[in-house]
Amino acid sequence: MSMTLQDKVAVITGGASGVGLGIAREFVAQGARVVVTDLRKDRLDDAVAQLGPRCEGVVADVTRLADMELLYRRVEARHGRIDAVVANAGIGDHAPLGRITEEQFDRTFGVNVKGVLFTVQPALPLMSDGGTVVVIGSTASVRPPAAMSVYGGTKAAVRCLVRAWIQDIKGSGIRMNVLSPGAVDTLSLRRAAEQARGADGVAPLLASMGEGNPTGRIAAPEEIGRAAAFLSSDASSFVTGVELFVDGGMVQV
Repeated sequence: MSMTLQDKVAVITGGASGVGLGIAREFVAQGARVVVTDLRKDRLDDAVAQLGPRCEGVVADVTRLADMELLYRRVEARHGRIDAVVANAGIGDHAPLGRITEEQFDRTFGVNVKGVLFTVQPALPLMSDGGTVVVIGSTASVRPPAAMSVYGGTKAAVRCLVRAWIQDIKGSGIRMNVLSPGAVDTLSLRRAAEQARGADGVAPLLASMGEGNPTGRIAAPEEIGRAAAFLSSDASSFVTGVELFVDGGMVQV
């Protein structure tokens, strides 16, 4: 039973930066042929340059079904199949109750929930026995901080989708799981920290974010990538429908 992704064809949405790029980097390192999507071509070009010849980038908006159907037609024409899908694209637009706008609600649920549906559903005809889907969730699905009710609600929603979907696809041999990180040390997090605390406050703020879990730190993107690779490999062949928290134990204490 292989613990690698050698020669598997993988599609990773939101793969040009942050957690998605960390996942793509791990998949390439394990021998997969990777298609990453994002909204901006310049970011995709940079990501593909980093990831090398086993990766290609496609501009696609997960909230637009036509974009995703076109993406999968392109993957089918080039590779003939899909072995692994990682529905990673997502946004966080936070506001406390009383200041949540209709636009915030619609956009966050559009990307984080509808976008997952539009990522997974049209991929299924190209998948067969042994195929895998990993949906990137969040610890906010069970422990949402203040002002993150809408974001946490989207992540709880995709957990519910996967619970139903594994019943819908019973007998197909396709497995679906949710991977829920806690805080991850990405460029976007560091930029947000700098805006909030200034350049000198970034390291202390990130350190404080890790103090609430048993490991005493936050994750690196590559650690999320390794967990996604496990769920996409034959090593997890009897694992389906779970929500795997990759959060240093935060939600367990």
